[in-house]
Amino acid sequence: MTDHQQLHRGLSERHIRLMALGAAIGVGLFLGSANAIKLAGPGILLAYLLGGAAIFIIMRALGEMAVHHPVAGSFSRYARDYLGPLSGYLTGWNYWFLWLVTCVAEITAVGVYMQVWFPGSAQWGWALAALVAMGSVNLIAVKAYGEFEFWFAMIKVVTIVVMILAGLAMILFGFGNNGVATGISNLWAHGGFFPNGAQGVLMSLQMVMFAYLGVEMIGLTAGEAANPAKSIPDAINSVFWRIVIFYVGALFVILSLYPWNELGTTGSPFVMTFERMGIREAAGIINFVVLTAALSSCNSGIFSTGRMLYNLAQQKQAPALFARTSGGVPRAAILVSVAVLLIGVALNYLAPAKVFVWVTSIATFGAIWTWGVILVAHMKFRARLSETERAALAFKAPMYPVGSWIALAFLVLVIGLMAYFPDTRVALIVGPAFLILLTVLFYAMGYHRREALA
Repeated sequence: MTDHQQLHRGLSERHIRLMALGAAIGVGLFLGSANAIKLAGPGILLAYLLGGAAIFIIMRALGEMAVHHPVAGSFSRYARDYLGPLSGYLTGWNYWFLWLVTCVAEITAVGVYMQVWFPGSAQWGWALAALVAMGSVNLIAVKAYGEFEFWFAMIKVVTIVVMILAGLAMILFGFGNNGVATGISNLWAHGGFFPNGAQGVLMSLQMVMFAYLGVEMIGLTAGEAANPAKSIPDAINSVFWRIVIFYVGALFVILSLYPWNELGTTGSPFVMTFERMGIREAAGIINFVVLTAALSSCNSGIFSTGRMLYNLAQQKQAPALFARTSGGVPRAAILVSVAVLLIGVALNYLAPAKVFVWVTSIATFGAIWTWGVILVAHMKFRARLSETERAALAFKAPMYPVGSWIALAFLVLVIGLMAYFPDTRVALIVGPAFLILLTVLFYAMGYHRREALA
């Protein structure tokens, strides 16, 4: 590649470790994960553990390929190399659109959160300001993106750690409760640990898995990591434990302190916990944290969409302009993603809510597709290696191939659950329809002929 087609390896170990952590902690956790808790009760803890175990297997499969061949396109590139050009094309464009939808939701959320401090102000103005700010950060240099994401993630981490420690102090020593230890009886005192039975836990799985969307973007950093052989394994290895500590730990504290059937009706559990600590400004603090979480997701989304377009252009599956870089940054790819997001923000305010729900369902389906492709591509990757090459792999996926088949079966279970419940069934109509549209465009635009010539 020429200098105008290369990315700079400006992401340090510190950046990637916190980016991986930030990607796994979304706005939903701070708002109490109320919808999932209503379905499963305290059993939601089991759902997060099961989902986390599946994500760990998926991430280790991705990590094995990323360390062996660190490229910007990550799983889209691996899908092309090991499953064929169409698979790479579908995975890349699907992931690009998935993040656009997510970004639109997060940018809109920024406008909503700012209303707490500036009631009556124009939401679209705040949404536009957030988009311009995060777009500018991504256009400067990859190190600027990494630095912003590091501090965004740090804010979320510190908040959760303080909440967990304060909650444990209430549970064990009665801190904030007049010295009377609350204990953990709320975990089973209101209809049992599984108040809605196994069905409740199963129903919550699709929400739980969507909460994990974003952890796979660690793979996208491989092409710009200063030392991918060290930073990628370190980040991936800690994903499971981060999920256990931050998701399961935070929800364990919340469900121990408050009856599960009252959550979501009396405000954010984070706000309530901080208020019991005597912090009167709790609502404002949590609003600030949720605001940074939304900006963090937007920041990551712009990074992901830009790198995916860059990779697709390199594979001759997108306009060649997107393969060019300036200062090591794919600015054209980032700018077109930001431009599409401007349209998305406008549509989000103008279009009926039902239309936006349909578009969001593509993102839900797209997440499952991406994880499934990672697992299948990894199997094909392993099959192409000789015994000597397999033995020499620097970062091996554990329990292969049994773990991969179990994770795939789990994803199929989630798809089946989405088909079973009417509220999520639309995702299995819109998602495949979108893939069919992409397939038609693949052949109509002649991308298949370009691959054959290459």
